[in-house]
Amino acid sequence: MAVPFDQRDGEIWFDGAFMPWTEAKVHVLTHALHYGSAVFEGERAYGGEIFKCEAHTDRLFSSAQTLGFEIPYSKEEISRAKREALARTGLADAYLRPIVWRGSEMMGVSAQLNTIHAAIAVWAWPSYFDPALLEKGIRLDMAKWRRPSPETAPSKAKAAGLYMICTLSKHAAEAKGYTDALMLDYRGHVAEATGANVFFIKEGVIHTPTPDCFLDGITRRTVIDLARARGIEVVERTIMPDELATFESCFLTGTAAEVTPVGEIGPYNFVVSDMVRALMKDYSAAVRPNGEAMLDVA
Repeated sequence: MAVPFDQRDGEIWFDGAFMPWTEAKVHVLTHALHYGSAVFEGERAYGGEIFKCEAHTDRLFSSAQTLGFEIPYSKEEISRAKREALARTGLADAYLRPIVWRGSEMMGVSAQLNTIHAAIAVWAWPSYFDPALLEKGIRLDMAKWRRPSPETAPSKAKAAGLYMICTLSKHAAEAKGYTDALMLDYRGHVAEATGANVFFIKEGVIHTPTPDCFLDGITRRTVIDLARARGIEVVERTIMPDELATFESCFLTGTAAEVTPVGEIGPYNFVVSDMVRALMKDYSAAVRPNGEAMLDVA
């Protein structure tokens, strides 16, 4: 069994200083635990460099602003702390988790006087999904839970509370033998997986849902740029569930997921096409500091 995350070796950057991993603790009455007032980022380092480091820092600050609190460090200080945290691990390839949250001075819905805390942890994390599944693509269930309206939740923020329904959906999918789940939005449109954006391919064109009530992922935007650099048309639009039967291929994107092919969503099957494989290779090259040139589709 893997070592629990609260019992690992190493250091965590916590409120401006590094401390032993096992000592990075918060109180049980921390506002974030009770009311979800926390924002975070998921980032990867490749070859000793954090991919899109500043873009992730920018989003962390934007998310905090959306939740109504100010991070007590500058963007430069957070990015510098991320790089130092990575360097202290000695890892070349790693996952980073910056998180910012409200503390415990006030306990209740109101928390204007609560101290804002920040931490950054770094650890080795290989492929998010089992690499053995990637040849045929992972299997997705159809989630019961839906992404909420932006009028009812801060959908543009990477906020901790928004992931509760993702956990519920992923647990339900895994209980039925699936790897993940596809979520619809509050209108019944195709939205995303539980922790990754989704793309579909039909007749050489890539189609992806418009991110108007869920996160417009940094990896999502990177892959769109890579596809367009190949001359592939990418269409962002409303996608209805009954369209799934018309698509040939499907893949997910995300910092953790990277580019992951999908072989099945409920009753719908997809092939791992040459275009998907090419984008997987392109992304792998793009994230490396000395990545190879883009590979042509086989």
